[in-house]
Amino acid sequence: MNKPFKNNRNIILILFAMSVIPFMIAWYLAGHPEWFNASTNRGELIRPVITTERNELEGRDTFSAENIKELKGHWVLLNIVSKKPCQHDCLEAIHKTRQLRLMMNKDLTRIRRAVIFLAEVNSENLAPLWKDDQRILRLKAKPALAKKLRFLIQEEPGNGWLILMDPLGNLMMKYRPGFDPYDVKKDLAKLLRISQIG
Repeated sequence: MNKPFKNNRNIILILFAMSVIPFMIAWYLAGHPEWFNASTNRGELIRPVITTERNELEGRDTFSAENIKELKGHWVLLNIVSKKPCQHDCLEAIHKTRQLRLMMNKDLTRIRRAVIFLAEVNSENLAPLWKDDQRILRLKAKPALAKKLRFLIQEEPGNGWLILMDPLGNLMMKYRPGFDPYDVKKDLAKLLRISQIG
């Protein structure tokens, strides 16, 4: 076999490999997405997104009932109280969302905070929670929404969960008890930067 023919054959094989190998790698990664995670979010995306209606929430007190309309068109930090009593992990999560909202600086007005109670809690026992935090909305989920929320946190039931709700009422991201507020801030800042709503 003469040398020019051998060189031509090698070039053809190299070109063939250059066109086929990337396709094979892409095909393999498409079948194994866990090998390639391009996600940059710190919280867990809720898939599929859980949609809510405003009438699925009601205020637990006069202030919350009068101001529940503030949820519409705003990003909402939802603290979930799924069992009683609301102790350390629960109180810490509520405090973290208060600090988190303040950390958002110029975007502070685009964010609201709420606590959703899935367990029946005596209102008198909650008074110490609101002593220094009068602006937080205290809500009760109606049975259909309460069922969705319990399903959402079923693998680790308890207090201290944070759920991010978009201005359209979609529950779209969750954070486990003990979440880092700086992680939430990074996710929220990114969402607010690209959001055309809220």
